[in-house]
Amino acid sequence: MVLAATPIGHSSQASDALRVAITAAPLIAAEDTRRFTTLLRRLGLRTEARIVSFYDQNEADRTPELVAALAEGDVLVVSDAGMPLVSDPGYRLVQAALAAGHEVTALPGPSAVLTALAVSGLPTDRFCFEGFLPRKDGPRRRRLADLAHEPRTMVFFEAPHRLVDFLVDAADAFGAERPAAVCRELTKPFEEVRRDGLGALGEWAGEHARGEICVVVAGAEEADDEVDPLDLVRARMAQGEKLSAAVAEVAATTGANRKQLYAAAIADRDSSPGGHR
Repeated sequence: MVLAATPIGHSSQASDALRVAITAAPLIAAEDTRRFTTLLRRLGLRTEARIVSFYDQNEADRTPELVAALAEGDVLVVSDAGMPLVSDPGYRLVQAALAAGHEVTALPGPSAVLTALAVSGLPTDRFCFEGFLPRKDGPRRRRLADLAHEPRTMVFFEAPHRLVDFLVDAADAFGAERPAAVCRELTKPFEEVRRDGLGALGEWAGEHARGEICVVVAGAEEADDEVDPLDLVRARMAQGEKLSAAVAEVAATTGANRKQLYAAAIADRDSSPGGHR
């Protein structure tokens, strides 16, 4: 099975290896068959392959069929843009193919994650990819609160209609002055990279949130002293999370003793103004 990166912008980004793989594959699993057909036309390619859809909603049902097909020949897996499995379907398929004893390889190519990181102007020596955060306000804010002390540069994907909410919540969690870059329509004719603090970017995004978007955020400055797990519990509870759930998450991520942290959180809550006694 071959995982093949497709252009994130202009079709000229397509590699020669991708062109060869498309014309040679007997079966192609495409995230969106219509977009893949458009790519074929722009590349001037013809294929005799059977093309089937393979997206989030049908991945579980389609996987057994594709694994069975590997016994007869290769399967080429492509997403709409960039590398399959990166915030796109394919993980279940790779697991199933490996479990069945099939070889899995990849044709590298354009990556929105690395492209955004490279042009952001932020540190690239250490980074983490967070993909799309939860759509709902509460879970998104809790996830950002978890990342408030992350020292590595962070790369996010976001939909244009949620960009303002994301940036506002990120400014609340990380601070309005935390350096960041909003990268939109990368490698396309209307590419734009806006670099500023999260607060200023949130104001800018109200009128400029269009297209495919990556957000790159600088990591937190590493403090001399370790972060107090109790402070992290307080921050999560301030976002509406229940005490027991907040303790469990903080204990898991910091290695703090869960029982001791729970007892400290109970005492802290009961001693605070308005706390339960």
